[in-house]
Amino acid sequence: MSLSRTPHPVLECKDLCLSYFTRSGEVKAVVDFNLSIMPGEAIGLVGESGCGKSTVALAIMQYLGRNGSIVSGEINFMGQNLCAMNEAELRRIRGKDIAMVYQEPMASLNPSMKIGKQLIEVPVRHEGLSSEEAYQRAVRLLDEVNLPDPDMMMKRFPHQLSGGQQQRVLIAMALLSRPKLLLLDEPTTALDVTVEAGIVDLIRGIAKTYGTSLLYISHNLGLILETCNRITVMYSGQAVERGSIKQVFDQMRHPYTRGLFSSIPLPGADRHEHPLVPIRGQLPLPQDRPQGCYFSSRCDFAKKGVCDQERISMQAVAGKQGHVVRCARYDEIDWANYRPEGLKQPISKRGGEVLVVENMKKYYELKDRSLRALLKGGKTRYVKANDGLSFSAHEAETVAIVGETGCGKSTLAKVLMGLECATGGSIKVKGKDIAEVPVQQRNPQMIGTLQIVFQNPFETLNPSYSVGSQVERVLKKFGITRGRAETRRKMYEMMDLVKLPRAFATRKPRQLSGGQKQRIGIARAFAGDTKVIIADEPVSALDVSVQASVMALLSDIQHKKRTTLLFISHDLSLVRYLSDRVLVMYLGRIVEEGTTEEIFSPPYHPYTEALLSAVPIADTSVTKKRIVLKGELPSPSNPPSGCPFQTRCPRKIGSICETEPPPIRKISADHSIACHLEEDVLRKMEPVIELGKKKAAA
Repeated sequence: MSLSRTPHPVLECKDLCLSYFTRSGEVKAVVDFNLSIMPGEAIGLVGESGCGKSTVALAIMQYLGRNGSIVSGEINFMGQNLCAMNEAELRRIRGKDIAMVYQEPMASLNPSMKIGKQLIEVPVRHEGLSSEEAYQRAVRLLDEVNLPDPDMMMKRFPHQLSGGQQQRVLIAMALLSRPKLLLLDEPTTALDVTVEAGIVDLIRGIAKTYGTSLLYISHNLGLILETCNRITVMYSGQAVERGSIKQVFDQMRHPYTRGLFSSIPLPGADRHEHPLVPIRGQLPLPQDRPQGCYFSSRCDFAKKGVCDQERISMQAVAGKQGHVVRCARYDEIDWANYRPEGLKQPISKRGGEVLVVENMKKYYELKDRSLRALLKGGKTRYVKANDGLSFSAHEAETVAIVGETGCGKSTLAKVLMGLECATGGSIKVKGKDIAEVPVQQRNPQMIGTLQIVFQNPFETLNPSYSVGSQVERVLKKFGITRGRAETRRKMYEMMDLVKLPRAFATRKPRQLSGGQKQRIGIARAFAGDTKVIIADEPVSALDVSVQASVMALLSDIQHKKRTTLLFISHDLSLVRYLSDRVLVMYLGRIVEEGTTEEIFSPPYHPYTEALLSAVPIADTSVTKKRIVLKGELPSPSNPPSGCPFQTRCPRKIGSICETEPPPIRKISADHSIACHLEEDVLRKMEPVIELGKKKAAA
């Protein structure tokens, strides 16, 4: 069927109700959902995991699966109801007029087919182009999405590309037939902030070129600010607020929207003076939703007899065209004087040195076993994952380690934990060198001294055992307790410490939410006589509403136990909020080190400057420089000569950067930068992030 050009919105969802039918009965995933997208418009869809964002996108694509169903309502695309189309009609629209970019690129690309073959298939099938015409169009699109050597890319398999390159291929594939609507479901979640910044600019530029409408699904409010015109906030299957970016960001009127913004660290947030305010409680399951307002059980303004009487409808905010909110009391709340109490953290006085790393190196051998190399006696190359790291960490101090994927952060964590042994240098914990002591040769006391909180709470707990028994095992293994009664008592104390009900001790991991699982991971890490905790992206897999409480918990336990915390993260907003000092790593080396305030204020290393410019900030009053790095991160097996950053550096000053290692310039007692730029040039740098009048006044 042909799609007529009409003045209708590109997409319109009317009173949409979506359900999944299981053995337990009907699960109402989305209720009473309305959305419209005009030609060339970008709409953001935000909310916690499980709120129904991805279900809406799948319903638009008519991909709900066998047990999913559109119970009522309509989805109109270019004025025609998608729900009334048969499969043949939908196939002609999917991929051509409506395209989707998913969160995980490797799950969307066929690993057994070359990139070129997968790209060519789209215009050949949908537009009837010849293979040659489709090939030329695919090459042009790969060039437009800034992939190097498009002809070579066409000949590669997906596994031969980096994560950022794979995501660019998916975007090119989605745009091959110049769709009218592009659905983006968390397309940059797994990418570094520098790659993310480039892809966001790319999506925005190409959408403008082709006039494509966008539905951008994300939990990252900063990204939504940078990419969208309007925003819809979802909670427990319902849209609770809708309006322009400025209306919702600056004059939010739903308590849940306010809760989301209070949970994220913005510039100016301080864990001691202006702490984050997590949303209390948990997102209700569909069968446990309260009557009336679904958010009432977690809301500071819920009122009996008003919020629990009947279904709450969307209401127009007075004097704000296009701004609507699903709240019975939004106009009664004194938003200007609403100051919710955050999880204020006590200030810990830094103690003596606990961890000292001196010139630590970790090299991996790469042996060339080709016939030519064997005839010449074989040649061994090295991947320099960590190349001469030196730093220290003190008692009760939080030291953040930041950098792109491949910079050596996780390798450093593995060496500290004894999962890998250092190639050279020393790592001293309380004066004892453990650089070359593998975990198998470490006694229980040493293993208990160094513990780690992993990134993914879903994979760190044994699904067959109760969470309480897993904490008890740590206590017994490290000799903290003796006897069953003492172990049980101490386990309950750890449950109290991480603010979980003692009744949860008998639950299996599958019965806990993501945030609760991570709290058990923290309890297990602190159960021993822990001196150093390595937190490897501990909140990246959690919703922003959960992140705030988990970060506050980490800080609180650290203060009580005076533990040293190494916080590994790519989220510089979290780093700014949580850390005392920061190490910036690039290609296995530390390129800048200093206190948090020094790292986030000029002078910067050019790489730090680029990292800061790439951080999406959910604040309309903040202005940022745009510094998008060109090119890919070089391979550690073949690093550039001279300065490791010189192949991508926007401030490169000449051949000296290519031939000589950069000197370490001491900017202050605690602040050092490894760069060829003269100190007076560094000191003249302008701030990357500037607060507007609204924030500066606050």
